[in-house]
Amino acid sequence: MAAIVKEILARPIQLADQVTKAADEAHSFKQDCAEIKSKTEKLAGLLRQAARASNELYERPTRRIIDETEQNLDKALTLVIKCRANGLMKRVFTIIPAAAFRKTAQQLENSIGDMSWLLRVSAPSGDRDDVYLGLPPIASNEPILCLIWEQVAILYTGSGEDRADAAASLVSLAKDNNRYVKLIIEEGGVPPLLKMAKEGGQEGQENAAKAIGLLGQDPESVEQIVNAGVCPVFAKILKEGHMKVQTEVALAVSEFADRHPKCQDPFAQNNVIRLLVSHLAFETIQEHSKYVIPNKQQLSIHSIVMANNNPNRNEYDHNKHPGGSTAHVSHPITGNHNPINQMQSVVNSTLASKKSPSPSPGHGHDQSPGPGHGQGMKQPGLHNQNQNQNQNYNVSPHHHHPHPNHNNAKPHHPNALSGASIKGREYEDPETKAKMKAMAARALWKLAKGNVAVCRSITESRALLCFAVLLEKGSEIVQEYSAKALMEITAVAEQNVDLRRNAFKPTSPACKAVVEQLLKIIEEGNSHLLEPCIQAVGNLARTFRATETRLIEPLVKLLDERETDISAAAVIALNKFACTENFLHLNHCKAIIDAGGAKHLIQLVYFGEQMVQIPSLILLCYISLHIPDSETLAQEEVLIVLEWSSKQAHLVNEPSVETLLPEAKSRLELYQSRGTRGFY
Repeated sequence: MAAIVKEILARPIQLADQVTKAADEAHSFKQDCAEIKSKTEKLAGLLRQAARASNELYERPTRRIIDETEQNLDKALTLVIKCRANGLMKRVFTIIPAAAFRKTAQQLENSIGDMSWLLRVSAPSGDRDDVYLGLPPIASNEPILCLIWEQVAILYTGSGEDRADAAASLVSLAKDNNRYVKLIIEEGGVPPLLKMAKEGGQEGQENAAKAIGLLGQDPESVEQIVNAGVCPVFAKILKEGHMKVQTEVALAVSEFADRHPKCQDPFAQNNVIRLLVSHLAFETIQEHSKYVIPNKQQLSIHSIVMANNNPNRNEYDHNKHPGGSTAHVSHPITGNHNPINQMQSVVNSTLASKKSPSPSPGHGHDQSPGPGHGQGMKQPGLHNQNQNQNQNYNVSPHHHHPHPNHNNAKPHHPNALSGASIKGREYEDPETKAKMKAMAARALWKLAKGNVAVCRSITESRALLCFAVLLEKGSEIVQEYSAKALMEITAVAEQNVDLRRNAFKPTSPACKAVVEQLLKIIEEGNSHLLEPCIQAVGNLARTFRATETRLIEPLVKLLDERETDISAAAVIALNKFACTENFLHLNHCKAIIDAGGAKHLIQLVYFGEQMVQIPSLILLCYISLHIPDSETLAQEEVLIVLEWSSKQAHLVNEPSVETLLPEAKSRLELYQSRGTRGFY
């Protein structure tokens, strides 16, 4: 930087010397030339002072001010050279307006003001006068630019307190106007903010992280910030920083990922995913600790593994429950009822599964044709419930007593960071902890969107189990972000077979914990989490077994929901169960009919808004295509509905309906025209 500044200062200094020499040789307008000389000498002194202090100068204003000064000196030199004309004829033909000297003198005065301001603003805080620096003439048409220069200069040379205040000022500017955001980035504000976020005090780090997050307003800005090195700085803060700073960093990561998805991979490569999961797991699930045994009310999530305790039961066996589509998995009757053993199994099995290699694709998973498909399997690692009684695990974030050796313990898995890996965070106030957990969930939600590698990294950690616990016990905002994170992860898994088979295999306790909570929310039907949970269940439609029918009826009930968005989400989810691509579409279509879905779908096709009308018609077509001989379809006169739909231009012209509707109508006509099942 110093060499560059000296190089750009060399020419204006030479020009100043030439102006001074030419002014001495003037033969006309000597008084005006003397004034020009005086101002030029003063300006030359400031230029030489700047050259000596080149290490301290802030480059962006330096370049603009030096360029402006150079132009003004060029004009002054041209003017005074004209005054050197000697002889009567030269003087007669050399015309110099009187206003030219006044204008040139004013321009030199402006350059003097600019250089004086530059030297003051670039001086270290100890050498700077505690007075208002004022507005340099160069920024008179754009005062905000001067303020940005001043704050960025303080970030470079100010004391710790001054730098924290400067970062706070940039936060205020960034909140006010998107144009100010662009100016802060263009004027070099990102590097000193990153340095402060990495090395400053707590207040300065917090302000700097907040400012950086606000600067990423669009993909171009985010890319510039990432290229400036934000990923390793944020990773370091998430690992070692104060929790209030980490909260701002997590929020910034979520904003960057939302506005520029290409930054997801750089953050993942810098271990940000694992660090965020560690924050999510902190006081959500614990390792290497002993806890008091909670009461049954605290363990409502423990029912997810009950079906596995009896080796003769299927994992999701609804044949033993009347109306199996609505029955819950019951607690096993195995002598004494010890809920802590079952909950211990969830965490033990989840953590142990990270050590063992993944089962081969298709082994009892992801609905592929083959013998025994849909049959229940024993849950590995859950057969010995009474093993290791000296370790009790509690998924509740409350009522725990850390083990004396908790801080010295190492995580079971190198990728699963221990809750104690970030020292001191257990002493943070509850509000800060809650906000950090919310921001970690939000960041994981945004980072997971459409990214297979990030989703794989999340699911290989303890995040799924964390999300399941937080859906039940987290604050409202944490629940919302957890549900949306699961929605995005399952959306990626729906399109990626390997991720779906490895992360959401039916034998996984964490997966079952997630499904249990999603189902609970859908059954309640009045939660702000309803829509993302419905979408998540729909995304997992291809992972459920033939015996798992309890998810259908709650979704069918939501078809009668007054809110169109909820009804549309439920129809779309049911379409994923009933579509031809789903190997168990026949089972699911029958379950939809048994749950009373035909009547609701007919109403939605006739009277629903277009956003729910089209997917309802598609679902009705799938059902007609797969079980055309259904007595219910005949009684509900579904064929008439399809015939009516085939005459509606806005429905027929829909690409997803164009080929499906005629095929479903034709197949239904074939079967429904027989005997007593006919309409006629």
